[in-house]
Amino acid sequence: MDVVETRVPGAFVFTPRQIPDERGVFFEALRCDQVEEVTGVPFRPEQINYSASRRNTLRGIHGVAVPPGQAKYVTCVRGALRDVVVDLRVGSPTFGEHHVSVLDAGSGHCVYVPEGVGHGFLTLTEDACICYVVSTRYVPGTQIDINPLDADLALPWGFTEPPLMSRKDAQAQGMREALAAGVLAHWRGAVLEHTEGRH
Repeated sequence: MDVVETRVPGAFVFTPRQIPDERGVFFEALRCDQVEEVTGVPFRPEQINYSASRRNTLRGIHGVAVPPGQAKYVTCVRGALRDVVVDLRVGSPTFGEHHVSVLDAGSGHCVYVPEGVGHGFLTLTEDACICYVVSTRYVPGTQIDINPLDADLALPWGFTEPPLMSRKDAQAQGMREALAAGVLAHWRGAVLEHTEGRH
């Protein structure tokens, strides 16, 4: 795979090397050993999720509190979407900054989202489907939701009409509120801290 680090430290875009023939194409979508080699962090999937959405659906910005924390490896398996990662790690040199990628089923581009970094996307096609391979199982009450239209983040979604959003996302707190509430992970150099101490 070809790998490029984004402007958000620890977040990477993976592009598989495709092998085409008269039948179609084959590629490796995920190799945990390669993810670990690039990130320097163990990545062992605990759960795989899919979401299918109508065109112009906006989901996010979502994350998981640390602990338990959750890294994600996301790819679009049908259609296309504009994918955004946001650095929500307090003390990070890029806190509040973002990176945008276009993911589509044909390219096989994948994005690795480290613990403490928020994630969201806008669908560009009808019936777009995204796959999330995640490092921890779902734990009720640990989700962190940041309003994707938060003026402080000013994310470049690029929609031309109001997007479809869940009530939960539309009413989610802004980054400043989440910061004041003390729910965001802390960054110290290359080490992400749990609320009650380092891990």
